[in-house]
This record gives sequence, structure tokens and C-alpha cells, in this order.
Amino acid sequence: MGRHLSTKLLSGLALAVTIGATAIASPASAASLKMAWKQDATGLDPHKQTAFSSIRLLELIYEPLVRFDKDLQIVPAVAASWEFAADAKQITFKLNPSAKFQDGKPVTAADVKASFERLLDEKTAAAARANFLSIASIETPDQATVVFKLSQPDVPLLTAMASINAAIVPAAEITAGTIGTKALGSGPFKLDKWEPNSRETLSANKDWAGGKIAIDGIDISVLPDETAILAALRTKQVDFALINDPLVATLVPKETSLVLNRTPVLAYHVLQMNPSRKPMDNLAVRQAISCAIDRKDVLDTASVGEGKVTGPLTMPGYTSDASTLFCYKQDIAKAKKLMADAGFANGFTATVIAANGEPATAAAEAQVLQSQLAEIGVKLNIKMMELNVYVDAWLKGDFDMAVALNGGRADPYSMYNRYWTKTGNLQKVTNYIDDTLDSLMQKGRVETDPAKRKVIFADFEKHLVEVAPWVWLYTSYSYTAQQKNVQGFVPTPEGSLFGLSKVTLQ
Repeated sequence: MGRHLSTKLLSGLALAVTIGATAIASPASAASLKMAWKQDATGLDPHKQTAFSSIRLLELIYEPLVRFDKDLQIVPAVAASWEFAADAKQITFKLNPSAKFQDGKPVTAADVKASFERLLDEKTAAAARANFLSIASIETPDQATVVFKLSQPDVPLLTAMASINAAIVPAAEITAGTIGTKALGSGPFKLDKWEPNSRETLSANKDWAGGKIAIDGIDISVLPDETAILAALRTKQVDFALINDPLVATLVPKETSLVLNRTPVLAYHVLQMNPSRKPMDNLAVRQAISCAIDRKDVLDTASVGEGKVTGPLTMPGYTSDASTLFCYKQDIAKAKKLMADAGFANGFTATVIAANGEPATAAAEAQVLQSQLAEIGVKLNIKMMELNVYVDAWLKGDFDMAVALNGGRADPYSMYNRYWTKTGNLQKVTNYIDDTLDSLMQKGRVETDPAKRKVIFADFEKHLVEVAPWVWLYTSYSYTAQQKNVQGFVPTPEGSLFGLSKVTLQ
């Protein structure tokens, strides 16, 4: 099956996608983009990072084999082409001969092989490891060819490879143990300087195989809050900014000199329970919490209505009518009965963790949930944490409940297998798996018929909502604001900033 047919095979998936600095960074040159965001990256290892703030930086520096475009279609990145075998148990990539790392060295098949071997090594603790467990071996017949031999058909594999968590890194840097201590990728920008929680200086990668970059670089300032970012935009100290707070975003269109980019995204806001801790180990308690929550009220209060109530599947082609899912209409009477049935008629006390600033709505979401759950006797204590501390606790599953914003994917399997399969590498986060979830995920992984896959994952979603280890709340938007002389930025449903590679300053 050639690339044309393999792309067709995946069409169902693609359709189915405190102040750190007291001043704005000075531009490296007149052609550098002056940019601002509130939350800085927490680390530089593309294989390990889960925080949105880290991904947004790293996707400007590193590249995967393939990536998604604005329509969630898979397009070339480091790879120029790919081909699935007829039995879908082998995929062959031809690398772009012009692809180079930012030190001028070519990206070779050896680098690809070393990158995926690192991803698969349990010691790496790679964020997306579970996506690639079907890889039985990797062959490199020449410097420009990589052959992945699979233990079973794996339809979503190509979509998983489009993530920056599957970035291609230099084999020599893996050997040297420098991944994460410096950033050396093949992407459109080089990281020249990083002052954590203060600023980043990036320069254009003149050797980037993706085409000519019209700006000399990007100078990023980490500013204390988003009202300060809006003020910097108003005074033209900043050309382009990432906005996370929907309330601030709604103010941008009132500024005639500014442009707001507002794009629906696949990422979802969620209340995560920890079923390994009492009383969340009790199904009736988890279901009671789900029934007690008014999702629309959380959306309207915390996110000023900027979004829509969602089930687990947020990608086009798989999204269901959320109102048909278990207890998606608040039912306090049912919730109280479930609590009584579980032996908690008088409620219980628990702590919910949330990160300062990411998402911007986290504290407000926690407060609304606290108020709603009080109606069924659940006393919810809120613990706000700095993002890096929160991420560490989250990855360890060290919480009773957590307010989270998790990334979406174009395919249900690559979005959720790391959480809800028996081989998932983020089981410490979920602390829940059952035979039904695992079986449906495996069926969806190997099924090639898009219509049958949709049925499988609809069953998966229905069951997941009923067993209620998490309570899905809503999807929202990604927002960026820019001066009118900034042209060419294209937002995506993944919330990616990769479009900055195509920006011009008029």
C-alpha cells in the first residue's frame, strides 16, 4: 500500500485533531518577533515534557517525523514520505535529504532509530511511550530510510508519531546524555538562551528544511499576568502573545490595533479522581461526584462560556452528543442516593490540586467544583501549586483529585492509550484500568474501517464515563493576539505555535 493509500487509510483519524521578568525582552534585530506568554517551559526534554508551556516552546525547536496541519491532516516533517505495508505491520519512512539539526549535521536514519529506542526505554520515562509499544524492531537499510516492523497492525501509529513527544533528536546527544540539558533539534528555530521564568531568545534556523523563515528570530518574555501582556500589546512592546485566560482574550477585539486568533482545540478540562484512594475507589462515590457536577456551570463561571461541554472524545469524527452520556445533566438527588448507597450519606473530605496559571481557569474551576460538591456533603479543600510542582505530583498520582487541562489528539487511541490500557505508561496518573477499557482500546488500535472504529470508541467513551475515574468538563479555545503587521500565523486545533515559522512582519 503506497503513501496515497496509507494516507487514505488514516483519513478517518485525521477527520476524526510572580513576575519572572520586569521588562520586555529587547529584540535581537528589527526583524525579530517580540513575543510574550505568562507560563514558561518546565523543561527541555521533548520526550518527557507533558506541560503545555513546554510543548509550545519545544515544537519550535524540534521536529517529529510527521506533523498535523491546521485541518489535522498528516504532512511531512523530518520524513518526506511514508508507506504502510499491505498488512499494516510495517511502515517505511524516507527522510527529507535536506533535514539538518541546528548544528548543521544531517538528520539520519540512525538518529531516528536512536530517538525511538530512547522513547521505548522504560528508564527514559517518555510521556508517549505507550503509543509505540507495537514497534518490534527498527531497521535502517540506508541513511535516509527507516523501517519500523510492528508486532501487530497499528492504525494510529502514524498519528502518534506526529507529536513533539516523538521528536527526532541527535543520536550523539543521546549517547552524551545531554538531551534536556540543551536543545538541539531540526526545527525552525534555535534556542540561543533560556532564562527560566524570565525569557527565551530564539534565532531562525537558516538550514531548516521546511523553508525560508522570514523573521530573524523570536524574543519571548515571561510576564507576570495576562493583563500585563495585554498592556504590552497595547503599547506595541509586544508583537505577538499567547493568551490563556478567556476573560483577557475577550478584551482583545476591543483594541482596534490588535488581532485575536480564537481556535477550538482538542484539549479538555477535566476533574481527575484517584481511584486508588478511599473513598474514590468506590464506583458509587465516583458516579455521585459525576452526577453532582453541573458542567455547563463550570464552563460558564470559570471560562466565561468560552467553550462547550465535552465527553472524553474531542476529535472530529468521533465526538458524541455529550447529553447522551451518563449523568451529564446534574442530578443532585441521584448523587445523594449514590453517596448513601456507598455508605457516605454524610459525605467526606478530600483535597483537589490545581496549577497556578495553567490553565488560567484552574483556580476558578476548583472553586466552582468545591461549591457544587458541597451539595452532596463532599468538603473539597483546594491546594494551588506551582506548575512544576503540580506536574511532579500529577505524574506520581499523588493527589485525591486534580483539576487538569490535558492535550487532545486526532485519534482516540493515541490520545488515551497511555492512560486506559494495561500497558499505558501513565497508569500512575489514572490509577484505574479494567478489561473493558483495555479490550476496546486494543480493538480500535487494529481496526482499519473508520466506521467500525467509531463504534468501538463510542463504546469506549460510554463505558469510561460510566465508571467515572475522571469527570470530563469542557473544551475551550486557543487564543493568540498580535499586531496587525504580524502576518501568516495559522493556529491549529492542537493549540500549536508552530505556525510562527511562517510569520512575516509587514
